[in-house]
Amino acid sequence: RHARRMADAKSASQTVEEPLDLIKLSLDERIFVKCRGGRVLRGQLHAYDQHLNMVLGKVSETITTVEIDEETYEENVKTEKRTVELLFVRGDTVVLVSPPLRTV
Repeated sequence: RHARRMADAKSASQTVEEPLDLIKLSLDERIFVKCRGGRVLRGQLHAYDQHLNMVLGKVSETITTVEIDEETYEENVKTEKRTVELLFVRGDTVVLVSPPLRTV
């Protein structure tokens, strides 16, 4: 069993030679994308390009904003959620992309 894990790890490391290879392996799977401005996306990756522009399907979007009360200086955290059937994400807004968890 251990040998199989080592073989799987070795084959996975051989297929990921460049950063975009990890994205390629996630095509048609649900991924996690963190964007600028407190935006977090979870959706199915349909397409991407070298600029990390992406087309996501069945997206759940969470936007978190922090406002500071001018009188009390308290932080008010506001979270908005929405679901979008199809979404184009511009690559220059992307901070982090996490592929789906794979178990060996």
